[in-house]
Amino acid sequence: MSADRLFAGPLELEALRRGGGRPILIVHGANPVSPKAPFIDLLAAHGAVVAPSHPGFGNSPRPDDFDTMYDLIHLYRDVLDALPDKIVVIGFSFGGWIAAELAAGGHPKLDRLVLVDPVGIKLGGREERDIAHFFNTSPAELLRRAWHDPARRPPGVYGLGWQADIDAVTDDADLVTLARNWDALCLYGWRPHMYNPQLKHWLRRIAVPTLVLWGDSDGIVTPGYGRRYAALIPGAEFSLIAGAGHHPELEQPHAFVAHVARFVAAGEGRR
Repeated sequence: MSADRLFAGPLELEALRRGGGRPILIVHGANPVSPKAPFIDLLAAHGAVVAPSHPGFGNSPRPDDFDTMYDLIHLYRDVLDALPDKIVVIGFSFGGWIAAELAAGGHPKLDRLVLVDPVGIKLGGREERDIAHFFNTSPAELLRRAWHDPARRPPGVYGLGWQADIDAVTDDADLVTLARNWDALCLYGWRPHMYNPQLKHWLRRIAVPTLVLWGDSDGIVTPGYGRRYAALIPGAEFSLIAGAGHHPELEQPHAFVAHVARFVAAGEGRR
C-alpha cells in the first residue's frame, strides 16, 4: 500500500491509495485504515481506493479552528471535489456518520453509498443507549462488544478495542498516532456522543443507491439499530455479515468485499 497525499481545499491530507479505475473513497472510523488490512487489496480489484486520514488522525494536520463534525463534512465535500466523477463512498462506524451526512447534503460526484456499522443517529429514548460509549466503556468491554471473536483481532491499530492490548504496541510512533487519533475522535464526537440529533430527520434526503452492511455480532451498535438506520434512507438495502462485529471489513474481508463488489457492479450494469 502506498502512502500519498491528497489535497482537499486548503488542507493536505495523508492518504492511502491502491488500484485503478472507478474511485472508491473510504471514510475511516476511530483509526485510519491500516495499510496491512487485507480488505484494501481485495477492494482495489474493483476500483481506485483512496483512504484519507481525517484532520487530526494519523499524519494529517488539524488546524486549530477545525474541530467540529461540520468541519469534517465540508472537508469531505472538498475531497469529493478533488476526485474524478462517479465516486463510491464507503464509511465505517464514525466515518459512516460522516458519509451519511455527506450524502444527505448531496454532491454531484457521489454515485453510490456504502455505510458499514455507522453511528450518527439517536433512535431510542433519552435514557436509552443506542451506541456503546467509546470513551467511558472499559477497554476489555469495548473489545468484547466490537469484535465477534476478540481473540482473533490482529494486534495493533485496528478498529475499536486496541486499548485492551496497548502494552503490545511497542513502537513509539504508533503510540503517538493512537493518542492523536483518540484525542481527535473525542474532539469531534464526544457530545452528543457519536450522533447528530437532527440527522435522522434528513436521511430521507439521501438520493443515491445505498447499501447498509452490518456485522451480525456488533455490540457497539446492534443489527436492530442498523435495520432502523437503513429504513430511514429511501430504497436502502440492508445486509448482515455473519461472524463479524463492528468491523466486518476486518473480521470478514472477503464477505465484505463481495457485498461491495456486487453492489458496485449492479450500478455499472444499470448505467
